[in-house]
Amino acid sequence: MLRRFLSCTRGAAAAEMALITPLAVLIIFSSMEAGHYFYQQHQVLKGVRDGARYAARQSFDDINCRSGSFIDSGLVDDIKLLTRTGQIADVNAPPRIPNWTDSITITVTCPDASTIAEAETGIFDGSEPAPQINILATPSYDSFFNGLGVLTDSVSLRGEQQALVMGV
Repeated sequence: MLRRFLSCTRGAAAAEMALITPLAVLIIFSSMEAGHYFYQQHQVLKGVRDGARYAARQSFDDINCRSGSFIDSGLVDDIKLLTRTGQIADVNAPPRIPNWTDSITITVTCPDASTIAEAETGIFDGSEPAPQINILATPSYDSFFNGLGVLTDSVSLRGEQQALVMGV
């Protein structure tokens, strides 16, 4: 009877499946969470790139280095809205990623005396060196499985982009 019990293979597939299922579920859910994270990171990078591209095409009257670093406050609001939603006209447009509030910093960097000689080449002249617009966004990551408590709100995304203002 003991020999018959040890040589019986019925139920072996069920036992193997019971051992493999937790690992397979973990791999599937981890892959889904990683894909969601990379998608949201891509949306943040796309947003700051769009915002910097829009800001770079503004007039030197709106962004300039005449008296320190200057940027028009209305333009700052438009750049933030474009970065966050992808639109300028609709203030109520949904954000690129869920729960992305205004976590966007916009600064202007003016060239100093050591870099003005480099700024005088090309389309820029020495009377007004080209300002550089810097956009930094750090929204919090909204986890795919937020209700499970695996990832908390301490995880944040980061996107940064710089562009020279062309004054077009």
